Amino acid sequence: MAEENQNLEEPSEAEEPVAAPEPASNLPFIILLAALTVYFVFQTVQIWIERSNLGLVKANQDMAIQEAQKVQTQFKTLVTKTSQLAAQGHAGARMVMEELQKRGLGEGPEAPTPETKMPETKAPAKSESKPTK
Repeated sequence: MAEENQNLEEPSEAEEPVAAPEPASNLPFIILLAALTVYFVFQTVQIWIERSNLGLVKANQDMAIQEAQKVQTQFKTLVTKTSQLAAQGHAGARMVMEELQKRGLGEGPEAPTPETKMPETKAPAKSESKPTK
């Protein structure tokens, strides 16, 4: 029995004490946070630069838009005056207005106002006849 006790005690004496696990390193986490911070700062700067570039492009186009509106106003005035001449019976003005209307640029015939609106007419009823064979 003494031998059994010695056999049982020997393995326990032969074991070395278990070392405490070392705390996990925070280095990967810190690198990840630094990379994310750099990424978001980069994206923010890029968006800010693009926004300022778009502002410059818009400012450059404002002058062209104003010029186009000026030309459009002049065209409308010209069409209105030509329409007045055509209404007075000028043959050349009438021909110009017809061409403009064909191209969809001129004023259409004046729409009747509610006071001068023509009475509505009903469409004729279709006769129901069967073809004979």
